[in-house]
Amino acid sequence: MVTQPGWSPPEIDLRQPSAARVYDCYLGGSHNFEVDRQLAREAIELWPDLPHIMQANRAFLRRAVRFLVGSGVTQFIDIGSGIPTGGNVHEVAQREDPASRVVYVDRDPVAVAHSRAILAGNEHTAVVDADLRDAGRILGDDAARAMIDFERPVAVLLFAVLHFVPDDDDPAAAVAELGTHLVPGSCLVISHATSDSRPALAAALQQLYNRSATPMTMRTAAQVAELFGEFELVPPGLVWLPQWRPDPGEPVEAEPERMAGYAGVGRKT
Repeated sequence: MVTQPGWSPPEIDLRQPSAARVYDCYLGGSHNFEVDRQLAREAIELWPDLPHIMQANRAFLRRAVRFLVGSGVTQFIDIGSGIPTGGNVHEVAQREDPASRVVYVDRDPVAVAHSRAILAGNEHTAVVDADLRDAGRILGDDAARAMIDFERPVAVLLFAVLHFVPDDDDPAAAVAELGTHLVPGSCLVISHATSDSRPALAAALQQLYNRSATPMTMRTAAQVAELFGEFELVPPGLVWLPQWRPDPGEPVEAEPERMAGYAGVGRKT
């Protein structure tokens, strides 16, 4: 018998791990279940660098958002945003420019419920319950349209989410569909897991995630680059997570490929 916590939406299946909740485990969050913690423990035992990789992804998020605000882009749609934790997009963006607006999008009921609870009262944020493969639902949502002015540049953020979209579902087409609704000057941010640096570990991790509701599909550098489509990569291009515009004085990662993830920012011309 698994007890349903009071903070959990009733429709949650407590018997199957969720990528969003497992990610919450890696980051030390508390909105996860034993089934998620068990998968996280097995994954970390298999690949001890995983928590460090997740932290590198969050650090890339912070750097990318600061870069975008500094470039004049202050509207964000964070798709696959996950369960709220410290250093969310709105916190980073609104620290740089209090007028920044953020729409969080996720399909995990726990992520959606907690995002709405935490963001209540923040007039420059909204939460949409949708899958990234449904551009019409995301961009046509009343809350999203009230928050975002699509006649101005928008940044679509896809942090560590596209590797949960299988090839059969054509992630490149899903990204391209989102891009058709954005004006020139809009940006696309992607971080994506890869097997390029640790093929054996990556294969074992993918096998482990096959037990979850969201199996993984790791991709090569060339495959990740293709996901940007018409968006032109800004310098330094597609690089390992720690290599994307590290902050001044930030320790240099001696083996950036250990982070097993690519990062890039593209701009629509």
